[in-house]
Amino acid sequence: MKGDLNIKMKQIAQGAEAIILEDKNIILKKRIPKSYRIPQLDIKLRKSRTKKECKLLEKSFSLIPVPKVLNQEEFEIQLENIKGKKLSQFLEKLKNLPEIYKQIGKNLAILHDNNIIHGDLTTSNMILKENKVYFIDFGLGFESPKAEDKAVDLHVLKEALEARHHKIAEQAWHSILQSYKQNSKHETQVLARLTAVEKRGRYKNSD
Repeated sequence: MKGDLNIKMKQIAQGAEAIILEDKNIILKKRIPKSYRIPQLDIKLRKSRTKKECKLLEKSFSLIPVPKVLNQEEFEIQLENIKGKKLSQFLEKLKNLPEIYKQIGKNLAILHDNNIIHGDLTTSNMILKENKVYFIDFGLGFESPKAEDKAVDLHVLKEALEARHHKIAEQAWHSILQSYKQNSKHETQVLARLTAVEKRGRYKNSD
């Protein structure tokens, strides 16, 4: 990445693993060093995680709306800047909620049918632009054919809805799940595992 580009960009977010910079048309995700790691291990982890996330984004781009990868370096991914609004900020205010729920469920079903696990699917990682829902931030994502991993992906989304959008969470989850069922090729196995995942969660909470 050219140094002058980084100078022009402004930081818009920082997580545990990376900082996010923004320019007019570009988002730059930079994985930051961790001082508590052995330096050689830190470099290896940041390289591999950057490469894995880039691969997931490129595969997903051919399937559902996600930001386009513009460039990749060792610890950085340069992405298309999706100039919309995060669903976490205004989901309850939307008038076309049924269509939004339908898109979320369909997008997730398509990813799962292609063995892509998002890993952190919350409304903070969804952007609405021109009535199209984009999934962003695949930093915790991975590839897996296992129904268990897909069920956990769904469970994370359900818990995120209940935590952030409790007033509409029940209807939102019901509608998203219906769309998922309609568009998934393996809904029977995944939903059976989801029931098991939710039971485990209830047992833990009751201890």
